[in-house]
Amino acid sequence: MVCAPAALGPGALWAAAWGVLLLTAAAEAQRGRKKVVHVLEGESGSVVVQTAPGQVVSHRGGTIVLPCRYHYEAAAHGHDGVRLKWTKVVDPLAFADVFVALGPQHRAFGSYRGRAELQGDGPGDASLVLRNVTLQDYGRYECEVTNELEDDTGMVKLDLEGVVFPYHPRGGRYKLTFTEAQRACAEQDGILASAEQLHAAWRDGLDWCNAGWLRDGSVQYPVSQPREPCGGLGGAGSAGAGGGASGGVRNYGYRHNAEERYDAFCFTSNLPGRVFFLKPLRPLPFSGAARACAARGAAVAKVGQLFAAWKLQLLDRCTAGWLADGSARYPIVNPRPRCGGSRPGVRSLGFPDAARRLFGVYCYRAPGAPDPAPGGWGWGWAGGGGWAGGARDPAAWTPLRV
Repeated sequence: MVCAPAALGPGALWAAAWGVLLLTAAAEAQRGRKKVVHVLEGESGSVVVQTAPGQVVSHRGGTIVLPCRYHYEAAAHGHDGVRLKWTKVVDPLAFADVFVALGPQHRAFGSYRGRAELQGDGPGDASLVLRNVTLQDYGRYECEVTNELEDDTGMVKLDLEGVVFPYHPRGGRYKLTFTEAQRACAEQDGILASAEQLHAAWRDGLDWCNAGWLRDGSVQYPVSQPREPCGGLGGAGSAGAGGGASGGVRNYGYRHNAEERYDAFCFTSNLPGRVFFLKPLRPLPFSGAARACAARGAAVAKVGQLFAAWKLQLLDRCTAGWLADGSARYPIVNPRPRCGGSRPGVRSLGFPDAARRLFGVYCYRAPGAPDPAPGGWGWGWAGGGGWAGGARDPAAWTPLRV
């Protein structure tokens, strides 16, 4: 049996433990790691953690409180020497450090630095305030409270308002490994959607007959209008949540993420800036889209930005325009004849020939960015005339009212 020196009381032991904690946590925060939580309840009164049932909801750029409170079953305990720790669940048994506090010493980790702090609403409050919420913040968080040999944990789920959209690159359908799907969503201002987000989108009417990766490594697709090429008309041939004559989310299960290839289901949330359609004096090839947007203090919009503008800002425009990935799309909030069908959505013309096909362009202007050409100015050729087969050089454009 090994005995601790009598000179080291609980306060000294906790002070030493804090120094070790900061050194080890800094290294662990850079990667997910396996974790086993031990909960010890003694007769002297165990610590009990309470978190919000269900989930809390925010949006990109918002501020949210992840609620967590603790108390003791015996009133004799104080709140001094309590360690509070928040982690994010990145896999079923893997956690990433978010925030830790021991007395007056607080520390946030990784992308949470400068954004996370304790609410501090009286004794027993371990709630975490998270500012400038990002897409990557979506998920489940664990609140752990430890006092000497007793600890307890609670779980909080952070959900985001937003929109799920199917995506495949110019190369065609079923071309993406899991890692490539993650990268493709990020390039289009999104993240891979979760199974819960896809199911919610299906309940909201999403119908897509191509399977895509989700963030948990599964492959699924939503069918609102059952048909033979899309998993059958219901009954025994239907799999997944809601399967049956009313449609459902078809589920291929977890697939080999490095060898098998599918499309992607991406998720994006509220836009801090604004998407707008720019109609130049003459329609543009894809090569002229970036210059046209730059003339208005903007960049060519990404696919996720157009979906967010359609869903959350109610952008409605029955005119196709270039997007940053080389596709041409347009958003419809109020369906009408000659605008692509009877249901709202973002219509896609695929990936037209970048040199021969001519469109306007959807641009995205970040918040605070000035518009160098207010009042409807754009770019074109001062001499007028036709397109001349695309022979005119966009470098020779001059400001023109459009």
